[in-house]
Amino acid sequence: MTVFQYTARTLKGDLVNDKIDLPSRDDVIAHLRKNRMVVVQVRAAPREFKLNFKFGGGVKTRDIVVMTRQFATMINAGLPLVQALDILAQQTENKILADVTRQVVYDVESGHTLADALRKHPRAFSDLYVNMVAAGEAGGILDTILVRLAQFLEKNDAIVRKVKGAMVYPAVIISVAVIAISVLLIFVIPTFQNMFASVNMELPLPTRIVIGMSNLLKNYWWAIIGAIGAGVFGLTRYYKTAPGRLQIDRVLLRLPVLGDVLRKSAVSRFTRTLGTLISSGVSILDGLEITARTAGNMVIHNAVMESRASIAGGETIAQPLAKSKVFPPMVISMIAVGEQTGGMDEMLSKIADFYDDEVDAAVSTLLSLMEPIMIVVLGVVVGGMVVAMYLPIFDMVNAVQ
Repeated sequence: MTVFQYTARTLKGDLVNDKIDLPSRDDVIAHLRKNRMVVVQVRAAPREFKLNFKFGGGVKTRDIVVMTRQFATMINAGLPLVQALDILAQQTENKILADVTRQVVYDVESGHTLADALRKHPRAFSDLYVNMVAAGEAGGILDTILVRLAQFLEKNDAIVRKVKGAMVYPAVIISVAVIAISVLLIFVIPTFQNMFASVNMELPLPTRIVIGMSNLLKNYWWAIIGAIGAGVFGLTRYYKTAPGRLQIDRVLLRLPVLGDVLRKSAVSRFTRTLGTLISSGVSILDGLEITARTAGNMVIHNAVMESRASIAGGETIAQPLAKSKVFPPMVISMIAVGEQTGGMDEMLSKIADFYDDEVDAAVSTLLSLMEPIMIVVLGVVVGGMVVAMYLPIFDMVNAVQ
């Protein structure tokens, strides 16, 4: 949408200068006249350059969950849709979400369905959110769907936070290790190097290696930083391509311990998302397509899309999922039973609940293994450097004796 500046007079004759975010100039004029204002001037506002450091458009999952629960309560209490949205726009603390909600209010007042209005703001409302709202509108159970949405978002966010939390500890340990090793190489090793140079003795190989690393870091730190930056940039660009993302995601799933965490969290997200969509009235084909887009892993995405093609061809969901070798046999068997009994949504919810607990256990295992491994690696690296620098001193002592 375009931001317009307008000047208008109220019924009392007061002059109002403000901005509004609407699709066209005609929409602005119609909006002002609807609010009983006399249009004086409407023009496109000059574009402003803004830096936004908030990911996902600055709308957190928690903000969406709170708004969704409040929305469900008001709809269940019998408030008209536009009035409920207007209240939400006024009371939400997130300014970006408040602006988005006001635009949704305008679109709904203009005759759009709620789902169509939400679809214009993909950074705030996902495909899953929009499709479930559409199903709720069509079935006349919007309040029930909104409650399910809030519950789903809360559980999904909890899984994401658990996986991210498992990555924090290794990242901190690695950062500390890099800082400690850099300090040793830049400040401590040169002192030993000067001392050895004054003695003019042949140094052992480990000592020469450490001194060479120190010289490399001191003289070519800019090249090292540049190489790391180029590597990260290249890897990021490669991951944005379809073959690159597929290859990296496949490698991540094969990693010991971490791959198990990622696999179980992906299974939990897949089953909970698909189960929530099916129970909300979304068709199985649409549900699988939405689930594939929200999988977060290209291997899972491809497996789900193959399953969707299988169903479109008159086959089952379970067979393509089994061929992908991504999903555990228990999941495949339970999905197959759900297909046969007609209780797919309930079976998927049971699988999701089970794998939520499995993710907790996998994260605990990862952290319990990571701590001693990191400590040992850090001790070996730092200790090895210290021993390498003391080897010539031992040789000097032996020579004196």
